[in-house]
Amino acid sequence: MKTINLAIFGIGNVGSTLINQINALKTRLYKEQNIKIKIPVITNSNLAFYANDTEYNWQMDFELFSKPYKIKDVINYFKSISAENCMAIDVTASSEFVENYEELIENGFHIISANKVANTLSFEFYERLRKVLKKNNKKFLYETNVGAGLPVIETVKSLHESGEDITKIRGVFSGSLSYIFNRFSEEELPFDEILNSAANEGLTEPDPRDDLSGKDVARKLLILARELGLKNELHQVKIESLVPKQLNGKTTLKQFNERSGELNIVFENSKKVQKPESVLRYIGELDTVNNSLEVKLISEPKSSVLGQLKGADTLFEFYTESYNKQPLVIQGAGAGRSVTARGVLSDILKLASQLH
Repeated sequence: MKTINLAIFGIGNVGSTLINQINALKTRLYKEQNIKIKIPVITNSNLAFYANDTEYNWQMDFELFSKPYKIKDVINYFKSISAENCMAIDVTASSEFVENYEELIENGFHIISANKVANTLSFEFYERLRKVLKKNNKKFLYETNVGAGLPVIETVKSLHESGEDITKIRGVFSGSLSYIFNRFSEEELPFDEILNSAANEGLTEPDPRDDLSGKDVARKLLILARELGLKNELHQVKIESLVPKQLNGKTTLKQFNERSGELNIVFENSKKVQKPESVLRYIGELDTVNNSLEVKLISEPKSSVLGQLKGADTLFEFYTESYNKQPLVIQGAGAGRSVTARGVLSDILKLASQLH
């Protein structure tokens, strides 16, 4: 039997869903794969709950018994229980937490992350982290950084490592913006009404400008570029922000929500000037031949693969030597706590299968 010990950092939407998914799967994993998953530590940004394992009443235990922690406390606790096959699971969105990666790796932890920050900081940090991983013989898995539960990074890695020359990656990288423009293209509703509907359904970030700014799409694009060996920095991604200047900067979220009707005329004009039978799509595009990374709003024929996209699905097109006229396409749910948590769990099990 193989025992895996997890420290789960972050118990928001994805983190709490992940813990519940693991608890629901424990018996089956034990029976079918001879794997025992234990969760000795869970944390939020300030507090940690220590237990030999985290069972079904973990929320109540966390409320009653959690206490302030530093990363050294978690490391020392794992050492005190002689934990083997240790994994640090980063389901935060914190840039500060990423600063702990090296210390965790040097103290015996593999890293699995849904947090995009580590892969989009400076290329100098990106390279240093991989040197630390190699030196300590540890793994870093982050499939959910792009496409939530879809095997996007895995596909890029497989194609690249097999010598397939990827010339272009293009697609709708954001599930929330997919939903917004799918509805806006098909329905006669003002843009702000659709945006508010997406926010109410939990499809956008708490501040929708985080989606509309294009920065999240840019980060995903940069991650894919770096998987292909390119050394780009985030500031080199050309981003067409969908937030007008007057609604950015010093405007509060409350003010933005009150004035979101100002978006309507902008997008109504974009809709009107399209060719017939076309739809708006907010895409990321990586051209490896010209080393250009771009995030932009385009008009796409309804008959194309991108034009037929529905709901909150994301879609990725890969153009390569072998797939030069008809791209390889990956499409599916690209957002949501359940699919993202399941993607993290998939990474945990993939890594578990490689450990002795």
